[in-house]
Amino acid sequence: MTEGKNGLTYSQSGVDIDAGNALVEAIKPAAKATQRAGVMAGLGGFGGLFDLKAAGYSDPVLVAATDGVGTKLRIAIDTGETGGVGIDLVAMCVNDLVCQGAEPLFFLDYFATGKLDVPAAAKIIDGIAEGCKRSGAALIGGETAEMPGMYDGKDFDLAGFAVGAMERGQALPAGVAKGDVLLGLASNGVHSNGYSLVRKVVSVLGLGWQGRAPFGSGTLGEELLKPTRIYVKPALAAIRAGGVHGLAHITGGGLTENLPRVLPEGLGCHVDLDAWSLPPVFRWLAESGGLKESELLKTFNAGIGMVLVVAPDAADSLTSLLKAGGETVHRIGTVTEGEGVSYSGALL
Repeated sequence: MTEGKNGLTYSQSGVDIDAGNALVEAIKPAAKATQRAGVMAGLGGFGGLFDLKAAGYSDPVLVAATDGVGTKLRIAIDTGETGGVGIDLVAMCVNDLVCQGAEPLFFLDYFATGKLDVPAAAKIIDGIAEGCKRSGAALIGGETAEMPGMYDGKDFDLAGFAVGAMERGQALPAGVAKGDVLLGLASNGVHSNGYSLVRKVVSVLGLGWQGRAPFGSGTLGEELLKPTRIYVKPALAAIRAGGVHGLAHITGGGLTENLPRVLPEGLGCHVDLDAWSLPPVFRWLAESGGLKESELLKTFNAGIGMVLVVAPDAADSLTSLLKAGGETVHRIGTVTEGEGVSYSGALL
């Protein structure tokens, strides 16, 4: 090989290939812990292999979802508490997959930063692996991009990609009808939506992430970084038990925008806001930010992270099954004639 005149290296430009290789080695145990039936190869190849037949499917339909964590990452970066955002990343993808009736099979991540800090990156990917374990998905690959000049300091970004499957003919929503019951599964906080507004409220109030949260027992940063709940396993159990006609993951747009996505033309729903208590974090956000109830309901999950649309005669048994799976379940409304979401009662 010939030698260049000035002897520059890729490392001198800010990209450390050795650090990238070290990260791959560091995360192999976490990825291995997510193995499930169907996984054909470990990390390090140009692509991840998965055998649908080995996973137990005879005539599968694939379902794919992709998402990120949004500006919640800003809080994680500023506090250094990055362990939970990997769980958020998985949750935002797999909670969408299960709404189609699909079982999550595998997950891939994209991690981009200005300068790769191997221990810090491994902590984030450990969180991704934990999210995969909670959802039953295998972490079979990903991409780490070291991009000097694109990200400042310790800034980073995440994107996730999940693939699931169902047997042909089992896609949801299906069979939604007037009179169906809405079962709301409790959230454990803001999850991963609306954080630009959250950060605006915190900025206006002049609060710091390390100060005591006005609505909880930990610091403000800790309370707002609680990872998104992953509803996959109890939701799949409910689907397999029968009587589930649809599911809505309550993310950006809240109940107001997400419930209509699972309702056929000509049908809407009525939600009783007295059916559950507004969690303290949302009450604080509403009061501190002067939010109208309508704004709260179309920006945040307001305490309900997933809604199941179920047959009336299955509502009681499915409620019991979901509670046995660790969920807090509220009977929040019904499917009605007409379109859109109507509300009675009050959260505030």
